[in-house]
Amino acid sequence: MGGADHYEEHEPPAALRPFVRVVWTYSNPSPEPSVQRIAPDGCPELILDIGSPYEEQGEDGVFRLQPRALFAGQMTRPLALRPVGPVELVAVRFEPDGARDWLGRPASDATDRRLDMVERLSGITAPAGDPAAQVEAISRVLEDHRRRCEWSLDPLVRAEVKAAAADQPSASRSAADQRALQRRFQERVGVPPRMLRSILRFRRVFDHAQGPEALGWLEAGLEAGYFDQPQLARDFRRFLGCTATEWARDQVGLARRIASQSYKPGPLSPH
Repeated sequence: MGGADHYEEHEPPAALRPFVRVVWTYSNPSPEPSVQRIAPDGCPELILDIGSPYEEQGEDGVFRLQPRALFAGQMTRPLALRPVGPVELVAVRFEPDGARDWLGRPASDATDRRLDMVERLSGITAPAGDPAAQVEAISRVLEDHRRRCEWSLDPLVRAEVKAAAADQPSASRSAADQRALQRRFQERVGVPPRMLRSILRFRRVFDHAQGPEALGWLEAGLEAGYFDQPQLARDFRRFLGCTATEWARDQVGLARRIASQSYKPGPLSPH
């Protein structure tokens, strides 16, 4: 049986808020050694493992140990992880378009990839058992990088991200302007606008399926914007690699915490 796990979300420093949605910590001294399915949520993340790193299943089906520090780009397919020991980590969840300048390269270079960040985060002192100190340490590194590298946002991309998060229609554009937006999205977000909208719609299913007023999966899907059960089922296969029933039955630990907490959208900065 798994031990007691603990998940916390922390607001980022004010200067990082246009770029960072939340900084979160998670620990479990005795996790169940079962496969945990993580679905796309539209937000890239920077993760520092203080405990044992997870194993990640590759396309060949083999599980391999992740680096202790990594950048997880936008996801368009499910991620399967498996704990191998006591888990403790601190992570930065960027806004969908907020990580480009930290990454230092087009966001599309990291899509469906986990990039090694061990060297870049080697100077962090993040004490075990102290989530507040862990959050402060990783926030300090990002804030220093933001100042030195003068992070910025693309206003056109941010406006489209905000419309997608609010489930509002895109602005009317010419074919040429739409192609230009696609290119800017690949640079700043890592996926096309249509893919981001699909991911965010799938995330909204979890908003409606969990909590004190939880709906059944079909009702949650309809509230999230799906037309019918087959359409919802296809996205469960697409983004989680299983059915809704299988996911609800099998998921524990970090996967369960992420679905119940971090799928909830946060307010985007007006900047």
